[in-house]
Amino acid sequence: DVQLQASGGGLVQAGGSLRLSCAASGFTDSDYDIGWFRQAPGKEREGVSSIRRSDRHTLYADSVKGRFTISTNNAKNTVYLEMNSLEPEDTAIYYCALDSPPFAIAGNRGNPGSYDYWGQGTLVTVSS
Repeated sequence: DVQLQASGGGLVQAGGSLRLSCAASGFTDSDYDIGWFRQAPGKEREGVSSIRRSDRHTLYADSVKGRFTISTNNAKNTVYLEMNSLEPEDTAIYYCALDSPPFAIAGNRGNPGSYDYWGQGTLVTVSS
């Protein structure tokens, strides 16, 4: 079974940085998309960023462009989300998810329904 382990959340002051990790295991396909999502209290889950294992193609939500960077270490089957210039509005539980082939089109990679497997989430709290 595919398993995703998200880690790296914590409490940080506004303007600070955190790096989240998502370790994937148990997959059989040679390629996948990993997406990061977040859900704040009382809000819907929203797509933050995604990356494809093979060509490292990335996508970002407008709200995080220029502040967050997604990357992958394929040898470790781990995807990272480097979050800089954090704002209180970034406070949420962050989840990583995996989409196996056939992939969702680029326009749907921010849609939670496009992903097949989910990690347990890691809490990010940004204080003002």
